[in-house]
Amino acid sequence: MSSDSNSIQFIAGLGNPGNEYEKTRHNAGFWFIDQLISHYNLTLKNEAKFLGDVAKLNTPSGNVWLLKPTTFMNRSGQSIARLAQFYKIKPEQILVVHDELDLSPGIVKLKQGGGHGGHNGLRDSIAQLGKNFYRLRLGIGHPGNKEQVVGFVLGKTPQSEKTLIETSINKSIDVIELILQGDMQKAMNQLHAK
Repeated sequence: MSSDSNSIQFIAGLGNPGNEYEKTRHNAGFWFIDQLISHYNLTLKNEAKFLGDVAKLNTPSGNVWLLKPTTFMNRSGQSIARLAQFYKIKPEQILVVHDELDLSPGIVKLKQGGGHGGHNGLRDSIAQLGKNFYRLRLGIGHPGNKEQVVGFVLGKTPQSEKTLIETSINKSIDVIELILQGDMQKAMNQLHAK
């Protein structure tokens, strides 16, 4: 079953497992997967061999795997790489969804490639996959001082910011069909429009 090489076959949301992290800004990628799961009425199942919780979405162009690694952020690339290798999915068919300090809450950007910008989940993903995967960057804002970043990303998200982040997640889900079909330019135009 070979689907279009441009289409996304695997979406991984970055976050930390466990209740104490559930409401932290660093878990925006998990929130996205949760929202997608509910949008398509799917169920996540823990898969030990992939070090994560996995769901399968059937689309006209083939299966799309959804993953929340249970490895903790700084080792999430290992979980992503295991699933990708098992299903022979290339990095350019993978979308990694993560919190982004350089964007304000409510802003979302889609791009392919690039560095990790100090994000440990991305750092490990790049170490495992190379740079060529797609990223959906959910803005969480910046505390203004890099010394405060760790406390900030692991801090509980105030409701006003969470509402903005949820808006950006919903905006992303509005273009998810375009993303899955590999129509990245159209998806970007819609997402990045003011």
